[in-house]
Amino acid sequence: MTARFLLLISLLFISFQSTYAQDETTTDTTMTEEVADTTMTDENSDNIEASEEMSENTNEETTKSSPSFHQVLKTKFIEGGAGFMGIVLLTLILGLALCIERIIYLHAAGSANNEELLAAIAKALKNGGVDKAKEVCRNTRGPIASIFYQGLERSDKGIDAVEKSIVSYGSVQMGMLERGTTWISLFIALAPMLGFMGTVIGMIGAFDAIEAAGDISPSLVAGGIKVALLTTVFGLIVAIILQVFYNYIISKIDDIVNKMEDASIALVDMLSKK
Repeated sequence: MTARFLLLISLLFISFQSTYAQDETTTDTTMTEEVADTTMTDENSDNIEASEEMSENTNEETTKSSPSFHQVLKTKFIEGGAGFMGIVLLTLILGLALCIERIIYLHAAGSANNEELLAAIAKALKNGGVDKAKEVCRNTRGPIASIFYQGLERSDKGIDAVEKSIVSYGSVQMGMLERGTTWISLFIALAPMLGFMGTVIGMIGAFDAIEAAGDISPSLVAGGIKVALLTTVFGLIVAIILQVFYNYIISKIDDIVNKMEDASIALVDMLSKK
């Protein structure tokens, strides 16, 4: 009986030790996994931080490596050579100055309302006669009022004299509207020609370098060809910009001239009825 009891106690003790050993093994395994997870988490955090730093550095390098349009334009202008590039730039400045002056003048010349002016002249002719109508023209700005004044000045000599006066002074006003446009067209033609001249000079410099070296090397030819192409590009850009302004100015002049002709016909009809 005692032997059986001792055997039972021994079996229970062995079973308890086995369970305790299994629990310790499970605990060690869990701790090992937690440590591994913590280590992996730390490594992942380090990797994420490193990736973020690399991304920031890449963005900074990209920002530094991509210059602005102003910097690129300045660099290309210097590479094209100060001689011809400066002349092309001067052509652009002078052409734009003339274009802006013409646009301001034409807007002022075409700002008058012709219908209101004709109505005021008709009212003046009815109430005060030709002198009152001439006063209205003197107080009104624009080429149409000036043409009306010249026509009214010769109204006492007949309708034929009025028509001739309107035609003659209309030509004068048209010349004033077109003043400066020939210089704009000159700069439009001059800019690409200067660019092409820079192209020829750059190619001559490239061949001179080849002749001096006695060998054809890409580095020798590249410099002259680059200067040649840059001067051509800038000359064409200047010509395109000035051509756009020139076409706008010509269209504005045509519009004002058409208004002058319509208003002149209306004035002649008005004087004929009177």
